[in-house]
Amino acid sequence: MDMDGVLVKEEQAIPGAACWLELLTQRHLPFLVLTNNSMFTPRDLAARLRTSGLDVPEQSIWTSALATARFLSEQRPGGSAFVIGEAGLTTAMHEAGYTMTDRNPDYVILGETRTYSFERITTAIRLIVAGSRFIATNPDPTGPSPDGPLPATGSVAALITRATGAAPYYVGKPNPLMMRSALNTLQAHSETAAMVGDRMDTDVVAGLEAGMHTVLVLTGSTAAHDIDRFPYGPARVADSIADLIDDLDDKAHEEP
Repeated sequence: MDMDGVLVKEEQAIPGAACWLELLTQRHLPFLVLTNNSMFTPRDLAARLRTSGLDVPEQSIWTSALATARFLSEQRPGGSAFVIGEAGLTTAMHEAGYTMTDRNPDYVILGETRTYSFERITTAIRLIVAGSRFIATNPDPTGPSPDGPLPATGSVAALITRATGAAPYYVGKPNPLMMRSALNTLQAHSETAAMVGDRMDTDVVAGLEAGMHTVLVLTGSTAAHDIDRFPYGPARVADSIADLIDDLDDKAHEEP
């Protein structure tokens, strides 16, 4: 399931989210909380969720930073990278055996940060022009904040692309690569898994392309009147995560 817009909104738990997570745990149903946000480590996110009243173990959190690190460790083990991002991304890259450098790195990796530095963006542009491969953790153009939308990875990636002519490879949603890596982490098969999200253009399409059952909740980015604008649709639309609690209860009563 996605995090922002599904479990929390502006760091406040969405009604029913705590009960939903508790029920999954009681039913021994494995789950992952997915986020395209690469700023925080799973430990950081678990702590932030606890302050919102939600109990999610750090091993049940899968970020675009982790997916990016796993992807690059498989593509070029022990490589080097120039990273624009925060602890969630740099920690994941270090743990994957990567060296952080601004001298002829194999990759330039772009993720979220609270303050995008013009100097580091300039360095990224020059390194890409010189031959470094361009990777971005996710294509999200904006992120949420209490004061309104903030520019995110996708917007800064567009700036770098315009300056270099090089488009990045996006690892996070809606890339099915992130979904497959999450399924592998759960040791689950797509035919017996569901993706619950609040965005048609990332969560739902990623779930569909990975062959999963898809559920759209209307507590986040996509409103009900927006659904028909897309050439694909979710298997289920729910007002919120709370509506799915009854589904699990009904299924439990159906089982012998």
